[in-house]
Amino acid sequence: MKLNSRFNEVFNNKPILGMIHLAGFDPVKRAIKELKIFEQEGIDGAIIENYHGLLEAVIHTLKVVSKLKINIIIGVNVLPNEFQLSLPMAAEYNADFIQLDYVAGRYVEGELDFKAYSNLKKQFQDIIVLGGVHPKYFTPVAGSNLEEDLKQGVQRAEAIVVTGEATGKETPLEKIKYFRKMLGKHPLIVGAGLTPENAYEQLIMADGAIVGTSLKENDDTHNEVDKYRVRDFMSVVKKAREHKE
Repeated sequence: MKLNSRFNEVFNNKPILGMIHLAGFDPVKRAIKELKIFEQEGIDGAIIENYHGLLEAVIHTLKVVSKLKINIIIGVNVLPNEFQLSLPMAAEYNADFIQLDYVAGRYVEGELDFKAYSNLKKQFQDIIVLGGVHPKYFTPVAGSNLEEDLKQGVQRAEAIVVTGEATGKETPLEKIKYFRKMLGKHPLIVGAGLTPENAYEQLIMADGAIVGTSLKENDDTHNEVDKYRVRDFMSVVKKAREHKE
C-alpha cells in the first residue's frame, strides 16, 4: 500500500499533539479554549477525540475550528478505530491527520478491515494516519508476532503509535526502544503516559508524542487543560529537540 510522504512536511521536529477529550458541560467551548492554550504554549497540533464527548461533539468542534484562525495542526480520532468516519471527517473539515488505535495485528476485540481501509485511504491520500500496533486496551490474539505486525503497520500508516496499558499510564521505555529498533527511520509517536519527568528520555528516541492526561488539572481527563502544566511540559520538549546524538 502506497503511503504519502507528508509527515515531515506537515509536522515539525518531534511534534507534540495535545489531546482534546471533549469533556465538561460544554465540550466544544472547552475544546476551543484548550486549543488556544495549546497554540499559545507551543503545542504543535491537537487531536479531537470522542473520549468523553459524543461523535456530534467531534463534528461540531471540527466545524468551529475549521472557521477559526488557530495556528496548530488538527487531527481527529473517532473511537474505537473508526477510520470509516475519521478519514472523510478529516477531509471535510481540513484536518491534516487522523489517529487510529491500530492499523495492524489481530486482537480479541477485532481487527482492521484492511480492504475497506485501503480503499478509503486511497480516496483521502493527503490525510496522514498515525496508527497503533499492539495498543492500549486491545489484547493481541494468541500467537501474535509483534515484529510481523509492526512490519505490516509500516505499510499502512505514515507513523506508528506506541502506548502502554492505558490512557495516562507510562509507555514502557523498553517497548519504545523495541519499536524504534523495528521501525528504523519510519516515524514513531509515543501515544500515552508522557509527563515532564519522562518526556526527555522518551522523546530522544521517538519522533513525536501525543499527550493529554498530564496536561490536565490533577491528571484527570475530565478536567480542563492547565496552561502551566503545558508550559512545564514544553520546556522539557525543547531540551529533547536540542538533543544531539
